[in-house]
Amino acid sequence: MIDYKKLQNGSDIRGVAIAVPGGKSVDLTEESVQNIGSAFALFAAERLAKKAGEIRIAIGRDSRLSGAQLTEWLISGITYSGAAAFDAGMASTPAMFMCCVNELHFDAGIMVTASHLPMERNGMKFFLGAPEGSDEAIGGLEKADISAILKSAEEGGFIPAEKPGVSGKTDVMTPYIEGLKEKILAGIGADPAEKPFAGMRIVVDAGNGAGGFFATRLLAPLGADITGSRYLEPDGNFPNHQPNPENAAAMASICEAVTDSGAQLGIIFDTDVDRAGAVLPAESGAIPLDRNRLIALMTAILVREYGPITAVTDSITSTGLAAFIENLGCRHHRFKRGYRNVINEAKRLMAEGENAIFAMETSGHGALAENYFLDDGAYIIVKILIEFVRAYRRGETLNSLIAALAEPAESSEVRMAVNTEAFADYTAEVLEKVKAYFENCEGFTVVSPNYEGVRVGADAAHGDGWFLIRRSLHDPLMPTNLESNSEGGVKLLAAALMGALADFDKLETAGLAALAE
Repeated sequence: MIDYKKLQNGSDIRGVAIAVPGGKSVDLTEESVQNIGSAFALFAAERLAKKAGEIRIAIGRDSRLSGAQLTEWLISGITYSGAAAFDAGMASTPAMFMCCVNELHFDAGIMVTASHLPMERNGMKFFLGAPEGSDEAIGGLEKADISAILKSAEEGGFIPAEKPGVSGKTDVMTPYIEGLKEKILAGIGADPAEKPFAGMRIVVDAGNGAGGFFATRLLAPLGADITGSRYLEPDGNFPNHQPNPENAAAMASICEAVTDSGAQLGIIFDTDVDRAGAVLPAESGAIPLDRNRLIALMTAILVREYGPITAVTDSITSTGLAAFIENLGCRHHRFKRGYRNVINEAKRLMAEGENAIFAMETSGHGALAENYFLDDGAYIIVKILIEFVRAYRRGETLNSLIAALAEPAESSEVRMAVNTEAFADYTAEVLEKVKAYFENCEGFTVVSPNYEGVRVGADAAHGDGWFLIRRSLHDPLMPTNLESNSEGGVKLLAAALMGALADFDKLETAGLAALAE
């Protein structure tokens, strides 16, 4: 029996699609995936105030080996419930939302992907267009929506529609790519016939995911020399490195590509292109634009266009980034981990009248109000490319925009496992104890307001930085980030935190203890 609840990963579905030696059992089976397809078709019809037979759903996939099979099973479930299903082939997650709001006018989109997870894993992301009588698309589903769909799928017993839905194929990528092209040309004031990237070498590392189109179908037709790009061909075995801007090997690969090819800009995507990173050349190699640097660059670009904004980020951004954003005349609102969390918080602030047009997680998930608050890695790169061309024409580089960003001397992350089934209560107790401990500890300050875990700042004598200990969004873990402005500071921070955790024997603190040695 499949435990459908375990397929939920926040606002997505994730599971095992391929059996591998020593791995977990397959739970994205023909039956479970068909049931999910039927449940989503009926859910979409209800939310959009339409009959199932009126619903048109597009299904795209990344390069995973199981993608085509899962798509086939979804189509079977969707058409069983009476809705129409269209196979979009290789696509990006953002394109599966855009097909609901551009000229294709699909009612819903499904992206078959598990982002950067290992090749045996797969999953689904879901999007809805505008309900009957509305002009505003619903967009990505929330956690509660996924719970409802999985509950319906588990119950099963779907009644076949009197008239099964039709199935066919569709192309979502061409209109999506044309939209990105139009955005670039408009942003730099270029004629549609121009090649604004002529004379520029820009390289892309797609990690054998779905992002190779950005080099071959967007950059090259606009005149860029993409010589030196890597792993543009889709390959679900991911033979070279994880398609993940956060992965050290992946970032090393795109840095090497920039250096070896003499490129002026490097771009890296995750498997389904909803996350991105970039690389700038430097005298001593290459500068990764990821995490705090990517957020800083985007804020510097946006403030030129919009004036003072509020940048909403996740909880582990640095104090240097906060100072950088504030020095631009903007507000830094540090919120919770989870891309839906930062996006929804930006929407909330916007509804209250704040100019919170930008939300970005340090993982590379970034979203803008001007683009439906869709976390679209390609769109983020388009914004960077527009400023890249403007700087190029001025005889400048993008490096100058983030020159004032203060970088920490040291930073580290440890993920402490929690060895008890009652981990929710246990981790709550850990956080309560840590907070109380450092409220009465000389040289330390518990940061407030704080929306996730416990964040503690330390003066120069006690670590010259901060740490954040929190609960994982999905697993029995307590991730902890530590950052110091001084050499040796992380050791002091780790030692101080070890003191607060001394009585918690179900918390695996070996990694933290190693930092404190």
